[in-house]
Amino acid sequence: MAPVSINELPENILLEVFSHVPARKLLLNCRPVCSLWRDLIDVVTLWKRKSLQEGFITEDWDQPVADWKIFYFLCSLRRNLLRNPCAEEDMRSWRIDANGGDHWKVESLPGEHGTHFPDPKVKKYFVTSYGMCLKSQLVDLEAEGYWAELLDTFRPDIVVKDWFAARADCGCTYRIRVQLASADYIVLASFEPPPVTIEQWNDATWTEVSHTFSDYPPGVRRILFQHGGKDTQFWAGWYGPRVTNSSIVISHKTARNRAPSTETVQRPLSFPEEEAAQTLPFHRPRLF
Repeated sequence: MAPVSINELPENILLEVFSHVPARKLLLNCRPVCSLWRDLIDVVTLWKRKSLQEGFITEDWDQPVADWKIFYFLCSLRRNLLRNPCAEEDMRSWRIDANGGDHWKVESLPGEHGTHFPDPKVKKYFVTSYGMCLKSQLVDLEAEGYWAELLDTFRPDIVVKDWFAARADCGCTYRIRVQLASADYIVLASFEPPPVTIEQWNDATWTEVSHTFSDYPPGVRRILFQHGGKDTQFWAGWYGPRVTNSSIVISHKTARNRAPSTETVQRPLSFPEEEAAQTLPFHRPRLF
């Protein structure tokens, strides 16, 4: 009996076989084999099936998806790109940009004159002092697995979140700045709302800050996340804003309407002028 070529199998059987092959091998090793495999691997059904197998969607999923292949890869890469967001590793992974007053410190929830965090899994927070305290992380998107075509052609949503709270017995000022930048550190989009000042004798409630970057310019390769603040009473110790559970998550686009991102074009990464004297120089990593 003559051997049967795999390409003689019905297409639905081939699709079933492909659905069990790792996604990167499908694109790098299988797709170039022949035009039949290329066309089958590009079929929506395959990537929808793989998304279902991985638990990215359920059988009753009814949200529109523009590109199921991209959807699958974004779901497989989805995670918080900020390291040590809840202070479980003290100050590890954070760059200290300003360390005023008695410097940054890590405390356990709820803290003195504080309240419990909405998520009981969060156990610690970073706390600031009477001088400006700022810390940051610089995320390299390509190092995290996001390739140029994905970022420039599909421009997935970049969702940024942060949580802050004041002590009940002391006022404070909180600030946050997030910048999307090119490989050579040109800012392409930014989120920098006005500083938030909380008065003394407040309820110490934890507040979430959230912003979604969408339809940003092509060329984004890095994300700078910076936050912090100081107290308003100038008391020795750690009476400034408390921050924790920060996140940067790359997500597929949703159908809901959103206001466009705040964009600042062709401006180098920089820190606010008013804090220049307290801020350490921003050292760019070498490019190879």
